[in-house]
Amino acid sequence: MSSLRPFHPLDLLRLNLANLDVLTENYDISFYLSYLAKWPTLMSVMESSQGRIMGYIMGKAEGTAKDWHGHVTAVTVAPDYRRLGLAKTMMDELERVTTSVYNGYFVDLYVRVSNEIAIRMYEGMGYSVYRTVVEYYSSSSGGGGGGGGATVGGDGDEDAYDMRKPMRRDKHRKSVRKNGREVKVLPHEVW
Repeated sequence: MSSLRPFHPLDLLRLNLANLDVLTENYDISFYLSYLAKWPTLMSVMESSQGRIMGYIMGKAEGTAKDWHGHVTAVTVAPDYRRLGLAKTMMDELERVTTSVYNGYFVDLYVRVSNEIAIRMYEGMGYSVYRTVVEYYSSSSGGGGGGGGATVGGDGDEDAYDMRKPMRRDKHRKSVRKNGREVKVLPHEVW
């Protein structure tokens, strides 16, 4: 049994089960707190009936005009609780808030091109590759922006897929394209 609830600042002291995994991006406390202060409705925790944090999601709202959207900065589930649908539940909530609170056109996230399990999971949730960001995860720069259970730093440079899912405001589905894997951009072109 698990329950989804809003993220609380004291949860930062209890994230070890989820954050001690090599596929999980780790941030400093000030980063989590800045998100919590700016976008509290886009941060949630999945908690077990025993009070253990099984996973969490953190997102933000960003962009302008037709590019206004929700962004998944991080979603992670502790290894013992994977393959139970928890990530989907948390993603569904972030999508609901993106639509109902922020009136966003789409939700996006970045994932390493080598993370085939995550890519298949996101595709199963309705996300598709919008573009490939070349060397988004760069060992020389300390990494990209994260999200999607990706690791920053790593061994060498790696591309990321910018994956998107249109929300109901995007009636003409302009936030998706068929050939996204072939569309290549540099990291500074996505900021």
